[in-house]
Amino acid sequence: MSETSTITAERGSANADRRMLIDGQLVDAAHTFATLNPATGEVLGYAPDASIADAEAAVAAARRAFDTSGWATDVALRIRCLEQFHQALLDHRDELAALTTAEVGATAALNQGAQLDQPIAIVKYYTDLLRDYPLTEDLGNVESRGALHHRWVEKEAAGVVAAIIAYNYPNQLALAKLAPALAAGCTVVLKAAPDTPLITLALAELIAEHTDIPAGVVNVISGADPQVGAVLTTSPDVDMVTFTGSTPTGRAIMSAASATLKKVFLELGGKSAAIVLDDADFGMAAVFAAFSMVTHAGQGCALTSRLLVPRRHHDEIVELVKTNFGHVRFGDPTDPTTYMGPLISEKQRDKVDAMVRRAVAAGATLVTGGEKKGPGFFYTPTLLTDVDPDSEIAQEEVFGPVLVVIAYDDDDHAVAIANNSIYGLSGAVFGSQDRALAVARRIRTGTFSINGGNYFSPDSPFGGFKQSGIGREMGAAGLEEFLEAKTFAVPVGPVE
Repeated sequence: MSETSTITAERGSANADRRMLIDGQLVDAAHTFATLNPATGEVLGYAPDASIADAEAAVAAARRAFDTSGWATDVALRIRCLEQFHQALLDHRDELAALTTAEVGATAALNQGAQLDQPIAIVKYYTDLLRDYPLTEDLGNVESRGALHHRWVEKEAAGVVAAIIAYNYPNQLALAKLAPALAAGCTVVLKAAPDTPLITLALAELIAEHTDIPAGVVNVISGADPQVGAVLTTSPDVDMVTFTGSTPTGRAIMSAASATLKKVFLELGGKSAAIVLDDADFGMAAVFAAFSMVTHAGQGCALTSRLLVPRRHHDEIVELVKTNFGHVRFGDPTDPTTYMGPLISEKQRDKVDAMVRRAVAAGATLVTGGEKKGPGFFYTPTLLTDVDPDSEIAQEEVFGPVLVVIAYDDDDHAVAIANNSIYGLSGAVFGSQDRALAVARRIRTGTFSINGGNYFSPDSPFGGFKQSGIGREMGAAGLEEFLEAKTFAVPVGPVE
């Protein structure tokens, strides 16, 4: 391990010349590509633009490390290295926070939660879990053909893992894949999101310089060429693909991985509903609906972007949400009083704006918002009513600060609207406890908040039903995604 870090080192410019981690070495690529500060629109730095050859080298290193390094079988080494990684993250937390704000547009409050501090806690969680997790299960004896046979199950690493992440919460997504994969004994090739590569490459530098993780166990690459990702999903040397991103891309990855029957974990899109029952605290529900929807400018797959309200209370609740949207402070994410930062890019902002315009053209009413602001890629908190439950704006992910309101007639109608989606990632309900819980149990989603309850934690499995994904991230279930079960049996003697 090195006693110095390159996180803040200037090799040419403030954030330029970040390097990839391949086979234990921090390496450059033949070309670089720019990443922008979304709050200003200006170039923040440059990242290596990995070639197909770079991706193949990373896969080869991971394969070699899995097969020869002993990482997969040395639990004590894995615990020690995860402890070192966790400490390095803590030691460099402020530098990572500054870079996350600059590249991702994350506010200080988000860095204290799901953008940084909670992901760091994930590494500790899996370090602690590995100490006590039962990697062996005794099944006892069974009689067969006049003899007793003793059986047991050992859980071993799934193998070489390709991890591909999205741009919106890069620390969370990277560490929620790296930590359990490493705890399980897997080796990893992690591909950074093209919009936010620098922060992921900074994690790679910490691994290279502050841990004893053997060469090739963790490889981190960045690149804008989709063919680089295709190498990871099709290589016969990759045993498992874990992906977080859009549902269309998830379908393509699943198809590509099918040729070699890889194990696949997918955490995909969502169009989650928040249901306000007629016996709810409307004020509390309106605060939740408004401020959760604009968290990270709406760039979250689990955000409740559909608000279902009792028809006879529609106008009252809409007015409350509109008022709360008016209280949202958006702008410079380095300002500690800012609640909402920018969208990641001009392209994403234009997509959001186009969806809002199409919704209005289709009959929706724009109550507030719907404006681009600059400099940077800001979009005002947007509220739409008179929305058809089957329309594009009510069915497709917007990934921006846009909330649609849909009126319902009774609880059964609300449940039907909530389930009227290809997605099933999350949801929320407000009302008297027993009634709210009864409604929640009828919604086909992987996570659910009742009266503002927070389910998101390192020890809580996260994932979706339907086309929101396959498998679970975080919790013990997140470790088990990276394990395979092997059953053993030995004869122990004749039946007495």
